Amino acid sequence: MTDLTGKVAIVTGGATLIGAKVVEAFDAAGAKSTVADINVEDGEALAERMGDSVLFMNTDITDDGALDACIAETVERFGGIDIVVNVACTYLDNGIDSTRAEWLEALNTNVVGGAILVQKAMPHMQERGGGAVVNFASISGKIAQPGRMLYAVSKAAILGMTRNQAAALAPHKIRVNSVSPGWTWSNVIKQLSGDDRAKTDRVAAPLHMIGRAGDAEEVANAVLFLCSDQASFITGTDIAVDGGYTALGPEQQTDQIAILMG
Repeated sequence: MTDLTGKVAIVTGGATLIGAKVVEAFDAAGAKSTVADINVEDGEALAERMGDSVLFMNTDITDDGALDACIAETVERFGGIDIVVNVACTYLDNGIDSTRAEWLEALNTNVVGGAILVQKAMPHMQERGGGAVVNFASISGKIAQPGRMLYAVSKAAILGMTRNQAAALAPHKIRVNSVSPGWTWSNVIKQLSGDDRAKTDRVAAPLHMIGRAGDAEEVANAVLFLCSDQASFITGTDIAVDGGYTALGPEQQTDQIAILMG
C-alpha cells in the first residue's frame, strides 16, 4: 500500500469521474484532499461521502481570487499543501474554425489555471519540505487527431509546461510530472457514448493494445504513484496511461504487412 499519511492535496476537477478516483486513491493512502471544482453538486456529494478527509471548494481555476481562497481554506483546514493535481479542463474545441476567444478560453482553463495554482501553492509546499505536482496531459497532446485543435494543443502545452515546472521547482524539492490517459471512462466519454461502456470498449479496442478503454482507477493509480516516495527520482516526465495507444501508431491492431503480402 502506498502511504501518504499526513499529506494534503489539492485536486482541480476533483468532482469529475477521474478526479474523484484520484481523491479516493489519496484517501485510501491516508492523505487529505481539497476538491477544487465548479461542479458544486458532485463536489459536495463527494466531500460528504468521503467525510472529514475531503474538503470541497467551489473554484474557478481561471479566477486568481478563487485560487487564493482555495489555497487559504486548504491550509486552514488541513495545515498545509504537499500535492497539486491538475485534472480540470475544458473540451471546448471547434477545430480549425476555433475563434480567438475560444483559443484564449481553452488555454486559460487547460494550461494557465493549473500553472497559476502551482505558482501560488509553491510557497506552502516549500514550507512542508517539498512535494509533488501531477498535470493531466493526454494522448491528444502527442499525435494529430481529426477534428481536434484547442484540446490537443493545450494538452501538448501541458507536456512542455511540466518539463519546465520540474526544472524550476527541483531546487525546492518539488517534483513535477504528468500523466497522459488514453480513452478512459470519464465524464466526456460517458456523455459521448450515451453512458454505454460496452460500446466505448468496442470502439476503443482497435486503438489500444489492451483492447479496451481505460478505467478512471487506472489513471488514479498512476497519479498516486507519482505523488508517492516510490517515485522520488522521477520528475519532468510523462507517464502514458493509454493501453498502448501512442505506442501502437497508425497501423493499430491491423497487421498491414500481412494484408499487403496477402
